[in-house]
Amino acid sequence: MDARDVIKRPIITEASMYAMDDKKYTFEVDVRANKTQVKQAVESIFDVKVDKVNIMNTPRKLKRMGRYQGYTKKRRKAIVKLTQDSNEIQLFENE
Repeated sequence: MDARDVIKRPIITEASMYAMDDKKYTFEVDVRANKTQVKQAVESIFDVKVDKVNIMNTPRKLKRMGRYQGYTKKRRKAIVKLTQDSNEIQLFENE
């Protein structure tokens, strides 16, 4: 699996923005990716050093719209903690 296939997108929420102060970044990753693949992908894409990776699965949910119902897709999130001497990841451009 290529590094760009492992990391899908960053997850931008209020809680994840506060965690960035502690050098913790949250990404949506491929459902088949493991911790080692996520670590190697983040290190190669962003040129940083990763200390620790936590992965959690989000199961699919039943959603209804009137009489129609369906399921959302299942997701996998990774919280990546960088080392203290590592550079920070720039998710937004500075103006």
